[in-house]
Amino acid sequence: MEYLNRVLGIHVFYPGETTASMPNFIHARYEIKKVTLDGQAAVFVYPKEELESVNVVKKHIDRISRTERAPAVLVLNHLTYRQKEYLLRDHIPFIVDGKQIYLPFMAVYLQERGDGEQTEMTGLLPSAQLLLLYFLYQGCGELTTSKAAEGLGFTATSISRASRQLEELGLVQLEKRGVQKVIQTDKTPEELFEMAKGSLTSPVKRTIFVPKEEIGETLPLSGYSALAEYSMLNPPMIETRAAGSVTAWEKISTSRIQNTEDQCAVELWRYDPRKLMDDECVDRISLVLALKDDRDERVEEALEEMLKQVWRNINGKRD
Repeated sequence: MEYLNRVLGIHVFYPGETTASMPNFIHARYEIKKVTLDGQAAVFVYPKEELESVNVVKKHIDRISRTERAPAVLVLNHLTYRQKEYLLRDHIPFIVDGKQIYLPFMAVYLQERGDGEQTEMTGLLPSAQLLLLYFLYQGCGELTTSKAAEGLGFTATSISRASRQLEELGLVQLEKRGVQKVIQTDKTPEELFEMAKGSLTSPVKRTIFVPKEEIGETLPLSGYSALAEYSMLNPPMIETRAAGSVTAWEKISTSRIQNTEDQCAVELWRYDPRKLMDDECVDRISLVLALKDDRDERVEEALEEMLKQVWRNINGKRD
């Protein structure tokens, strides 16, 4: 491997010897090659598919190392921050070509950049935020990506990308169980929400004003209209609703309110608010995020009490 030689001056030699007999479950998951690293016998282990949970990988690596009577080293193309932390914790040797080297049997640990650390993330993808909120409403614990995709109407690509970002930010762990991927955490919904606060953003991109007769009651209530439904606050003069797209009303909309009796406000959301809507309103956690910058004490108190009720409701379902 040229990377080891270039960075650390470690010469890698492939003797071409056949590896010892391995069980089928090992051969199905990995390609194995004998090597020497500056004369130190070792085994390079190349996963054929995405890594399974680290506790499973550890058992496999231990089995290979015992059978070959040499340290087994995972050779990877990419590694998330969370996976790296778990591999380091369990002292599993690994090489990420061009990025990281961890060979504890040679007292070597070099880190350049891990996947998910290359750019500073200032906020979640809309799909990742929606997935996180869905996970919170499910009570956290464990959730298969297939169930989440079905509940949110995500494609396989969308759910994979969203769940991977949550893992890279350290908010959840992903574990592969057979053909299933499981999103998991040992945090309570309230604890996970507090952890994620810095990455969660308002779902509202912009607001337009549309004739009421063009909207009807097909869109969920949002903004202060929804807050009035969830609390003792009075409803606002201008009704507010939320939509995942406002294309249908662009030609008849205005950017400012022109008639308080004939128009209503329509918020364009970063994700479809109907995915999590509660009866006729947008969901409570999204509403908290949408109104979090309001400094009116009455609004702040209403949002705080509403959020407390969310945790009570979720914990009641878990009990």
